[in-house]
Amino acid sequence: MGKFVLKKKISTVALVIFLMLPVFAQSQDSNFGNWLIYIGNKKLNQKWNLHHEVQYRNYNAIGDLEQLLLRTGLGYTFNEGKNNVLLGYGYILSENYLDETDDKTSVNEHRIFQQFISKQTLGNVSLSHRYRFEQRFVESDFKMRFRYFLAFKLPFKTKEKENSKFYLSAYNEIFLNTKSSIFDRNRVYGGLGYNLNKNIRIEAGYMNQFFETSSRDQFNIISFVNF
Repeated sequence: MGKFVLKKKISTVALVIFLMLPVFAQSQDSNFGNWLIYIGNKKLNQKWNLHHEVQYRNYNAIGDLEQLLLRTGLGYTFNEGKNNVLLGYGYILSENYLDETDDKTSVNEHRIFQQFISKQTLGNVSLSHRYRFEQRFVESDFKMRFRYFLAFKLPFKTKEKENSKFYLSAYNEIFLNTKSSIFDRNRVYGGLGYNLNKNIRIEAGYMNQFFETSSRDQFNIISFVNF
């Protein structure tokens, strides 16, 4: 009976996400792509951690590189593990199409960023707030940007009222430039996750990234690994 209830809940969530897809991209030009994401965290001691991340972003299902993102950083945890501050560096290679042609140009970006993460629990829901400030060296141009990320994770319950290995995940992230135009983009994500063990979990979900006049849809596959 417990497995049946769990499967029913997963099917219901998947249906809701599927029905929401047209709403996220309504009245905007949109193209569907795929992001493969690895996020790792190495705990150096009770306070310090090393963050590392790889994202392989495609214009389509796979094989048409849109962006390769490599990110690392050194973090410090305090307030009984509820807060973390981190100083990081990122390298981003973008392959941009030229004026609706099949030709591409490569753009290199080096990025320094500072971030603050605050975690809290409301009942069975885990909330995470992330504030990030970026200094971006894009070829010969210099830009700065602020990002706010709000995420929640809700585990499914089994018949015995224990947390299942499956969970529902969702987030919204807004990007704001320090110069005009202020609004850069917004990302909305919803997906299903599975805890392989206490150190590894995987997620698969849909993300819509929209700008002022257009949007892009991505199917995300994400792995989280703690060492």
